[in-house]
Order: sequence, then structure tokens, then C-alpha cells
Amino acid sequence: MARVAMLIQRYLPHVGGAERQLQQLAPRLKDLGYELHILTRHEDGLKRFELIDGVPVHRLPASGPKAWAAATFTISALWRLLRIRPDVIHAHEILTPASIALYGKSLLHRPILVKILRGGARGDIYKLRRRPFWKSYLRRLVKSVDAFIVISHEIDDELAALGVPTQKRVFLPNGVDAVRCSPVSEEGKRKLRAGLSLPLQAKIIMYAGRLVPEKRVDHLLKIWKDVRAECPPAHLLIVGAGEEQARLEAMGVEAVQFTGQVEDAVPYLQASDLFVLPSSTEGLSNSMLEAMSCGLPVLATTVGGAPDVIEHQVSGWLIPPEDIEALRQGLVTLLGDQTLRFSLGSNARQRILSGLSLDSVARHLAGLYQQLMARY
Repeated sequence: MARVAMLIQRYLPHVGGAERQLQQLAPRLKDLGYELHILTRHEDGLKRFELIDGVPVHRLPASGPKAWAAATFTISALWRLLRIRPDVIHAHEILTPASIALYGKSLLHRPILVKILRGGARGDIYKLRRRPFWKSYLRRLVKSVDAFIVISHEIDDELAALGVPTQKRVFLPNGVDAVRCSPVSEEGKRKLRAGLSLPLQAKIIMYAGRLVPEKRVDHLLKIWKDVRAECPPAHLLIVGAGEEQARLEAMGVEAVQFTGQVEDAVPYLQASDLFVLPSSTEGLSNSMLEAMSCGLPVLATTVGGAPDVIEHQVSGWLIPPEDIEALRQGLVTLLGDQTLRFSLGSNARQRILSGLSLDSVARHLAGLYQQLMARY
């Protein structure tokens, strides 16, 4: 059985896009015959080792000031790699995890992959360019990394501009559990709303994700009064938590419901009529993919991987980032046209089934592992 070491800055119970994607892929890769080990940073209150979904999770020392924490995490991870002796080293992020993978390759002579988690402002390349000596580090990456996994053409273009050759750039978007995230009947939707204490008659527009500045949830709240005036009755559902939550709740906008962090957002998606993602920057939103898989029409900004998976007015509705008027107009248009919502939602579901399911992504990733191992 081939052994794969996954390097990631944080893992469960942290719930971000990268963590959720890895959590869902891990058991599928295990079923395909891979022994996975997840190496991540230890934090107070968490076990240093545990099995999650049958996959070993090693939480390694990473305390103190930022530079010291990165150094101790690197040393601890390298020691663990020497003990695990993986056949493939897969880093999630271009900074510390990728750096550990480089050292690991030198010690073990194993293929390494680096997944770029986000493009654009605040993305991996953006952060890399702000590091001292980043050009020399980039040269090492380009020379030694066997494959860069890119989840959007935005990221692919950024790597191409930095001189990463085509043969090392592998386009592999995130996947979604198309069985768990599936449409429900109108009767099923009514039952879900009753169980989740959601309004039974209103059109529900849902946002799901972290409540941080770059998600631009405040833009939604600023236009919500006008949207409701044109499309009553409407209800805005905000699922997630983060540093912006208190400020957003304090805006006191009517017909807005904050749930905080929830264990499972899928029932909320299935109970909703429309999904909205007004971000100024993204990687490839797992929540957006789950909404599409549930058959929801999606209104999203043209950042990150959204334009790669959504065709405007065919499988979703795309608007420019930071354009509040386009956000308002898009919501009003979709809320006022049930036939359009149904068409976009149905096409979105088919887009997921055509190659963005987690099972499909896991098979492609396993095939890539096999190709790289055959070279060593």
C-alpha cells in the first residue's frame, strides 16, 4: 500500500476550505489503497495524535513567536517524515508546508506535490512575494516540486507568470460529495425549514463561509433593505463565524439570521432558494460547490475558481468583485424569476456531476500519485 504524507498548517477541528477538502478526500484515498498520514501544527487542547475517519493525524510542536513556531514545526515534521517514510509528500500551501516538502525530498528522495490554496489578493503567491529572498525560494520550488496542483485558472496564470512550466502545473479543482449534497423536494425543503427554525414562506438567500473582511458579507447587509423592498418576502441566512461576526450583527439589518458555526451546513443549503458569495478573493469555495451540488442557483463574484465552474446565466450568475450595485441587481433578478433559478440550479448540479465530485477528484489525485511514484 502506497503511503502519502499530507502537510497542512491546520487541520480539524479547524474548519476552513482546505481542511474540509482534505477531510473529505482522505477516506476516499484510503479506499483507493493509500495509507495517509496528516502532519499539522499542534495547538493547546488538542491531542498530539488521533485517528480521524480512520486516518492518522500527527499534531506537531509549533509554539512561540512566528519564526520559531515555523522552525519547530519544520524540524518536527521532518523527523516524523523520516519515521513514516512516505512514498509521496503532498504539501497544502506554498510557504511552510512546501518548504518542509523540499527538505523531505532531499532526505527521502520522494516525489513532492504542492497544492496552491488561493490566488489573487491574500493568496499563496501574494504571500510568497512578501517574504525575504522569495525569488531564490521560488527557484528551488520550480526545480524540485514534481507537480503544482492548481484549483483555478487564476492560480495557473500566476504560476505561469512566475515561470513554472506547463508540465508541472496540474489543474485539479476541489470536489464535493454529490451524494450527501443533493437536491430535495419541495416537501423535503419545508420539513428542513421547520426543523431549522427558518421561515416557511420567504425566499431564503444563503451565505456560508468564514465571516472575515474579504468575504464582503457587509456588502450583502448594506443592500439587503433595498433587495427586500423589491422582492418581498425574502430572508438572508448567514452561516458561519469569524472576526467580523459581532460587527455584522451590530448593523441590525432586518430579516437577517446569523447561525454561527454549524456542524453541517448542507441542510441549510437544501432548505434555501439561492446561494450568494460576494467575496473579493477566493480559492475555490467548497460551500459554493456544495450549493451547486444541492441544485441551488449561485450568485458569485468573478474571483478564484468561480469562473472555472460557473458559466454566467447558464450554471450560475457572475458579477464583478466589489460591485455592490451588480450584487443588488443580480439578487433582485434571481429572486424575481423562479424559472431562471430552477434552470441555473439544475445546470449547476449537472456541472458538479460532470467531474467535480469528490470521488472523481480522488481518482484523479490517485492517478497523479501513481505517475509521480513511477519516476522514482
